[in-house]
Amino acid sequence: MTRFDLNAELTIARLGQRGEGLALSDRGFIAVPFALPGEIVVAEIDGDRARLAEIRRPSPDRIAPFCPVYSICGGCAVQALAPAPYAEWKRGLVVDAFARARLEAPVAALIDAHGEGRRRATFHARVEEDAGGRKRVDLGFMQARAHRIVPIDACPILSPGMAGAIEAARAAATVLIPLDKPLDIVVTATLEGLDVDLRGAGPLSFAYRQALITVAERFDLARISNHGETIIERRAPFVRMGASLVAPPPGAFLQATAAGEQALADLVLAATTGAVKVADLFAGVGTFALRLAERATVHAVEGEKSATIALARAAGASKGLKALTVETRDLFQRPLAGLELAAYDAVVFDPPRAGAEAQARTLAESKVPLVVGVSCNVQSFSRDAKILVDGGYLLESVTPVDQFRHSAHVEMVGVFRRPVVARSKRPRRLLG
Repeated sequence: MTRFDLNAELTIARLGQRGEGLALSDRGFIAVPFALPGEIVVAEIDGDRARLAEIRRPSPDRIAPFCPVYSICGGCAVQALAPAPYAEWKRGLVVDAFARARLEAPVAALIDAHGEGRRRATFHARVEEDAGGRKRVDLGFMQARAHRIVPIDACPILSPGMAGAIEAARAAATVLIPLDKPLDIVVTATLEGLDVDLRGAGPLSFAYRQALITVAERFDLARISNHGETIIERRAPFVRMGASLVAPPPGAFLQATAAGEQALADLVLAATTGAVKVADLFAGVGTFALRLAERATVHAVEGEKSATIALARAAGASKGLKALTVETRDLFQRPLAGLELAAYDAVVFDPPRAGAEAQARTLAESKVPLVVGVSCNVQSFSRDAKILVDGGYLLESVTPVDQFRHSAHVEMVGVFRRPVVARSKRPRRLLG
């Protein structure tokens, strides 16, 4: 266990990239989680980190946190900061990342896209033993900066569609107590009920599978799966994307909130207005492709086969879409390039947190008139943006979107355009 043994009075200068207060000392910055800019605090210091012990002069921007386990649970980093300075801090994460990449970025105001709350969550379950030797399940989120679980019975940032998620996850974990394995349980709210995917249990016997089917029936789950393998699907777990309905594979990536997905899609659709043929790269299950196909021809490329199957099925069942083709392809190893890119008047890319460096490099060498980048990682996105700008693109706008309210995560949509080069006109010859 880390030892905090030096009490000191610190003045918090600003918030860091993880939402922690930063105090300047003669050894550099000391991170004090849950402290706010301008506050004078007493902290127990250990190296470049500290534990907040007392707030001697609170910030005028400090508000009461709404969650009883705030500062214990590791899910939320910033709940005690008033909305206006919070929004400016989060926008500043994007501004600072682009500044470090030596890019001038026209960063718009932060869009609040929390909406009704998170429509999916990963709960952690561990088997514990009480004083009498009886085993029980502790289920919740991980403690801040620790490997211990904070047991919870409710979470105020979850959407109404997640009602019953904690109880269902706990019931599923309780079935598996004899395995004595740490579990991660991904629960997603869908139009047809909760979709549960268990991870960490390993292959399950017939008896365990039957017991989990009983859990699915008891909690009226749409589907329950074990590490991507469906145990029972009582109803297809549809989510709506534009005019289409998609049944994602178990555990598939989805934007954290429905409002966040819509905000990102609105920005992508606005940027691609007038595009006739669009490539959607790292397309997932069709967050953008299905909406784009309502008005343009779309080629969607994604590395996960199960996701492309779900996308193709959704497109096939949707009415009124223009041609939408789907390709399974590892864009990290084989990015679209050359003549492949020349076929499109717009390209959209939304990669995982690692970014799309290889794809950005081939785009930088292309003549695609418009590129729209979506990302949840400011460091990788600013790197990829620098590649595009160095390749001749103009960075038209960057819009931060906050669907991970109270955390240090922020989504971004960047619009890049090739400058139009006017053709030189030959001087007319005068007759006479």
